[in-house]
Amino acid sequence: TEHEERRMRASMAAQVTNYQCPSCTGPLHFVGASGKLECDYCGSTYDVAEIEAFYAEKEEKAAAAQQSAEEKTAAERQAAEEGGWEMPDLSADWGAEGDGMKAYSCPSCGAELICDASTAATFCPYCGNPTVVPGQFAGTLKPDFVIPFKLSREDAIRELKKHYRGKVFLPKSFSKENHLQEIQGVYVPFWLFSGEAEGNAHYECTRSHKRTEGEYEVIKTEHFDVYRAGTMPFEKVPVDASTKMPDDHMDSIEPYNYDDLKPFSTAYLPGFLADKFDVSADKSRERADVRCLGSLKKALQGTVTGYATCFPRGEHADIQRGKVHYALLPVWLLNTKWQGKDFLFAMNGQTGKLVGDLPVDKGRFWGMFAAIAVPLSVLSSVIVLLMR
Repeated sequence: TEHEERRMRASMAAQVTNYQCPSCTGPLHFVGASGKLECDYCGSTYDVAEIEAFYAEKEEKAAAAQQSAEEKTAAERQAAEEGGWEMPDLSADWGAEGDGMKAYSCPSCGAELICDASTAATFCPYCGNPTVVPGQFAGTLKPDFVIPFKLSREDAIRELKKHYRGKVFLPKSFSKENHLQEIQGVYVPFWLFSGEAEGNAHYECTRSHKRTEGEYEVIKTEHFDVYRAGTMPFEKVPVDASTKMPDDHMDSIEPYNYDDLKPFSTAYLPGFLADKFDVSADKSRERADVRCLGSLKKALQGTVTGYATCFPRGEHADIQRGKVHYALLPVWLLNTKWQGKDFLFAMNGQTGKLVGDLPVDKGRFWGMFAAIAVPLSVLSSVIVLLMR
């Protein structure tokens, strides 16, 4: 047991991060009495050799993921330019700023993270994987803009506690203070699309009048063909450029205030991680088109007023594509697992808007149900006996 403990400590010292539970991502600690690693959250236990083999496999996957990502970079830029957008002059030359930067790869989900040399990457903010393997800081394109974090870790933890409040069936491990401290500030990559939408629309509208003629109530309905046409410029429409981040999460924590948009500088990175984009501008343009065209159609229909009903009968719109910018926007992330499922919480690091789903502890649910149902059953039996 003593030999295993020494070997375990030596192995942990060589790792980038401390070991965490493969089941729930809680921290593992070595217990000398049992000679095993035990989880603080779910109570799982593991042999030393089992955990070492588990993380060795993940490190191999990390190396393969990094190589694959580097091969995609050139192809993504070419595809984006062929899509008609005016791409930014992205450069992998960070100058003197790049000397103090580090890169990490997650072997579990493939995330590629960058940070300054003083920031410790303890786990992946997207999937909760505790092993984040150091990689070469090369081929990482420098962003055009950044919105700095305005809200602190303490602000994020406070909002999460509010989100948990009153959730009686929430697993206890979720609300533990040490678990909340795992929240990580991440600069998420976004493409910002600018251009102009032009279109026209045809609506069938009605207006009704009611009058009384003798004993009858007469309703007269007038039908109108209404046409609208117009253009709408759009400036820096955001589309997240990370496959690890669910699009609905990113849409839900918008909008960002672009008054705080700054030219990118590594001075904003200390204490935070920054994700490298893995979705090209060309692959993101469809989402940008949908959002822009949807805004134009909504604006056109918004000018049709004074009618009882309004039904679209025909719409046509085109996008005049303009400039694309690459930006990093601030998000506080907490990823955790419960009974084999991932739960991701995201909070806008500028405005505090938060989104995230919560699990239900079925054991607590049925325990409370039984605590209520049994007394009610006894009470109903007593009432029946009294009525006889």
